[in-house]
Amino acid sequence: MNGYETTIGLEIHCELKTESKIFCSCANVFGGEPNTHCCPVCSGLPGVMPVINKKAVEYTVKAGLAMNCEISEYSKWDRKNYFYPDLPKAWQTSQYDLPLCGKGLVEYELNGEKKSVRINRIHLEEDAGKLIHEGGITRVDYNRCGVPLMEIVTEPDLHSADEVLAFLDELKSILKYTGVSDVKMQEGSLRCDVNLSVAKAGGGKLGTRTETKNLNSFSSARRSIIFETNRQIEVLESGGEIRQETRRWDDNKGEGYSMRGKEDAHDYRYFPEPDLMPVVLPKSEVEKIRASIPELKGERIARYTDELSLPPYDAKILTQDKEIADLFDETVKAGANPKKASNYIMSEILRKGKTEGAEDVVVGINAKQLNDILSLVGDGTISLVASKQVLDDIWLSDKSAKESVEKLGLKQNNDSGEIESILRGIIDANPKVVADYRAGNEKVTAFFVGQVMKATKGKSNPKVVNELLVKLLK
Repeated sequence: MNGYETTIGLEIHCELKTESKIFCSCANVFGGEPNTHCCPVCSGLPGVMPVINKKAVEYTVKAGLAMNCEISEYSKWDRKNYFYPDLPKAWQTSQYDLPLCGKGLVEYELNGEKKSVRINRIHLEEDAGKLIHEGGITRVDYNRCGVPLMEIVTEPDLHSADEVLAFLDELKSILKYTGVSDVKMQEGSLRCDVNLSVAKAGGGKLGTRTETKNLNSFSSARRSIIFETNRQIEVLESGGEIRQETRRWDDNKGEGYSMRGKEDAHDYRYFPEPDLMPVVLPKSEVEKIRASIPELKGERIARYTDELSLPPYDAKILTQDKEIADLFDETVKAGANPKKASNYIMSEILRKGKTEGAEDVVVGINAKQLNDILSLVGDGTISLVASKQVLDDIWLSDKSAKESVEKLGLKQNNDSGEIESILRGIIDANPKVVADYRAGNEKVTAFFVGQVMKATKGKSNPKVVNELLVKLLK
């Protein structure tokens, strides 16, 4: 932009989907009344001793393996010291020089082009609490204190808001497919800090970076990157200098502002955590975790195109959300034709399940229900149009498709004798339209089909109607 190049690195914080917190037995759940999911350990009372959650370690390693990271056989815990109201101990138990996961690589696609981002490290730490600002008063909720938090640090390999969003989308997919997190950004399960600098293109030197903290949606990440890029260019163009600082993004105002000067590692006075033993991971344990990684998005796309002969477009749409991919797999396993199942999911399930502004798709139907709908359409019991009414009726319920068809009276009329009798009456009553057809205007068949559907309240099988219509008109 204007002869400048943007360079971006990310620090992504992902809350892990464990049942309990990282160093205590408090429930790891979202919501609840403030300060009701706390104990002496996670609220930082003196004299308490932390105990590591093994599942949090396994989940971090699992995510690291899915991102092609090197896994450390030996890692340790450190205290990151800073004073802030949402951190009751005045330090955060984290990892500094010996994290669980080292160098890795994540590949993603943007506008048909393959790209990649290097992972610098992934470490495990505890989340802080939450400040609630209301009516000029700030309160502290410690429910989130001690929730296991995985921090994924990238190299500065991104150069635009579009690249960042495409990468985050791929990363979110990896985290969801591996099952380590529910990645619900609206609940704070996934948030990112954006380190960004601009410099003259081709200069070979990076500019001074700023860090925008706690972006909790894709849209806010996009808007803040565009804002900060333009702001830095304007400062440089006017002869000013960029100050290394930590910034905050106000999504309502659509602008960022300075919070404080950027801290360096020495500002946190890291030192080894004396209350926790190091983590030792034998290769056998790492391989056991690797074996637990399920089929990821790229592998499913390859299987759908190679084994099920789906078009690449279908495969990419079906795998964008794990729940949709699971529904497709289970429906095909139940006996459905892959292409017909794909078409119905893309047109009808996504129509109902994806609402504007929502992060995830709601899947309100199981594989058996969907397979039954497809079977009822396939054998002519109901029409494709009627199947939408059935879908609406059984959505988010355990009703069967067959029960719904009976209840709604949607069964198609396949009686060729009855349909032929109705057609003859319509043909006899419309000699001019018949003459148009015999003069070569075959489009008028739609008129006759429409009249039959009107007479039978939409319950005649269109295939039977069209076959009989062609025979009678000729």
